[in-house]
Amino acid sequence: MRLLVTGGAGFIGSAFIRKAAEYDSLNITVVDSLTYSGDRERIDAEEDHVDFEQIDITDYEALEALYSALKPEAVVHFAAETHVDRSILHPERFITTNVLGTANLLRLSLRHDVKKFIHISTDEVYGELPSKSKEKFTEESPLLPNSPYSASKASADMLVRAFMRTYGLNIVTVRPSNTYGPWQYPEKLIPLAIANVMQNRKIPVYGQGENIRTWLHVDDCADAIFTIFEKGRGGECYNVGSDEEITNREVLSSILSLLGVGNEFMEFVADRPGHDFRYALNTKKVWKELEWKASIPFRDGIERTVNWFQDHQFWLLEKKSLTDGFIRELRAEFDRRAAAGGGL
Repeated sequence: MRLLVTGGAGFIGSAFIRKAAEYDSLNITVVDSLTYSGDRERIDAEEDHVDFEQIDITDYEALEALYSALKPEAVVHFAAETHVDRSILHPERFITTNVLGTANLLRLSLRHDVKKFIHISTDEVYGELPSKSKEKFTEESPLLPNSPYSASKASADMLVRAFMRTYGLNIVTVRPSNTYGPWQYPEKLIPLAIANVMQNRKIPVYGQGENIRTWLHVDDCADAIFTIFEKGRGGECYNVGSDEEITNREVLSSILSLLGVGNEFMEFVADRPGHDFRYALNTKKVWKELEWKASIPFRDGIERTVNWFQDHQFWLLEKKSLTDGFIRELRAEFDRRAAAGGGL
């Protein structure tokens, strides 16, 4: 099968590539624009099994030329701007990539008779849940996004729905929970925390660190997406998570303990605007239909992750140096907005 994977040099996309490359039946082409968070090193080990094209999914003409030459039979679409904090400062970038880029891929997949399109979304499109509720989002929950990032992903989800309903394109949507693990770019909570401790710096923690997320190891996430790619039903949506709800403070305490330091490394800072409090996914559907469940408990996954970053300090700290300026800009802007009562 001729498989086109967008965003395959990204964090989750590269984990999917490493798994898909094990199958000789797949002829894999990766499309990635290699933005600040993309890195071909993530898939270097698979270079004998993967063709690579540096293309931005907002470039319709370049994509059209690739589709015409490649004639893909299936598409797995990871490519996206994903960092909520960046979306608050630069929402236009997220609208362009996540909405227009997805529209380009849908149009071309329809035009070139792609048989299967796997769209990678996020649990953040559902909005937030009350902290003391037992409620979890199902695939039928309404989309109520609260950040420019999640709004752009929800918009892409609606385009996917429209292309299924209007044109009959065979699409499956995947909504994973918060994902962590090796190779994650150090603007996200876990690798940022590890990098800061390595540099003897404090870790900025929004609010009181009580926000709750369901944490999913990237290998589990890639395994779930591959299972859905193989067996998922067209027109369906699948939530993917670990069912382990953990506060940000608890996540950081685990990391600090593994690194042999204390909670004094946490620095509580002004909360970010519109910060969702709790995400939780009901994952019964993916288990009942496809018999998939997460297999890596957080206590094991976080230890493996910390060990990996300790073994790859050069990569981690090199990437961290590229994002330090943005983090300072972000902190200053959030502090300014907090002082102004949250206004722009």
